[in-house]
Amino acid sequence: MPAINIEDLSEKDKLKMEVEQLRKEVKLERQPVSKCSEEIKNYIEERSGDDPLVKGVPEDKNPFKEKGGCVIA
Repeated sequence: MPAINIEDLSEKDKLKMEVEQLRKEVKLERQPVSKCSEEIKNYIEERSGDDPLVKGVPEDKNPFKEKGGCVIA
């Protein structure tokens, strides 16, 4: 899909695009932020045991660990 340069559109075309976007948005199901944030918090807490950023990566499975040092004599 080619990119549309908004600056090249007429005012009428801009308004048509805005109305089209608003029609899409009005169909979306809305939920209170308090409910969504509670669900997100629970999701994160349930999976925190498997999260390598929280738990860490075991040395034997870490692909980024140093393989050897450099010795300059």
